[in-house]
Amino acid sequence: MPLNLQKNLPAIELLKKEHIFVMDSLRASEQDIRPLRMIVLNLMPLKITTETDLVRLLSNSPLQIELHFMKIKGHTHKHTPVAHMQEFYKNFDEVSSDFYDGMIVTGAPVEQMPYEDVNYWQEITGIFDWAHTHVTSTFYICWAAQAALYHHYKVPKYDLPEKMFGVFRHSISDSSLPIFRGFDDEFFVPHSRHTELRREDILRVPELKLISESNESGVYMVMSRGGREFYITGHSEYSPNTLGDEYVRDKKKGLDIDVPVNYYRNDDPEQGPLVLWRGHANLLFTNWLNYYIYQETPYNISDIANLGELR
Repeated sequence: MPLNLQKNLPAIELLKKEHIFVMDSLRASEQDIRPLRMIVLNLMPLKITTETDLVRLLSNSPLQIELHFMKIKGHTHKHTPVAHMQEFYKNFDEVSSDFYDGMIVTGAPVEQMPYEDVNYWQEITGIFDWAHTHVTSTFYICWAAQAALYHHYKVPKYDLPEKMFGVFRHSISDSSLPIFRGFDDEFFVPHSRHTELRREDILRVPELKLISESNESGVYMVMSRGGREFYITGHSEYSPNTLGDEYVRDKKKGLDIDVPVNYYRNDDPEQGPLVLWRGHANLLFTNWLNYYIYQETPYNISDIANLGELR
């Protein structure tokens, strides 16, 4: 079944051109099932690009999903039209009494700042706490993963000597976990960040399970509460051109940026990207939706408040 999206969301037409099956809320209302309710807290500057990347992966499932978007209240969104934000996004206080089967919190371009200096730190930590009792399973991506681990478990982040930028090989610590069902022994993930988590800090916290990492890019995936939270340091959701767009943008700014590792064919920007992560990205999101949301979330959605750890 396709993703149920609010009518006129730009991602609908963009993804139809890729032959990805999505439908608007009017058509979805004719199907007599309870869709999974999902919400995305989108902290990325290019909102429409991030929406499209996430919708592309969430739609690759037989489950019907009703997707909502949340924003930080009072934050100025310089790179997305005001009309788009007003039509498709809600503030936290508009949804705080609701329950959701799944939630995604994206990265944000604030990773080199101390957490407490981020101007929406108080609001976002309130959202992290709310998700504990109002969401069945939450995906925290990149900076959001670091921020949530710091808030809940005091796991620190560390500045890197240079940007972790490229596509890196990863391994699995526990192949029996449903999140890895169908995965190969090794798989690739894009990374684009200036800070890192360290495995020794994760291993010190009994409530956390380090389930995937890379010899090159370090900690990748951490799980807590049996899968009610996943903390992902990379960007499996990236489209084929995202790292290339970042590279060109930084070059135009005159920044000292290296060619992204393992991204271009023969490391030559003129030859274009070699996509190595798309298959596992689809598996990652499909497994999360199926095993940690659809098979675990209660039919009466308000019962999420009474969920403990997932099985």
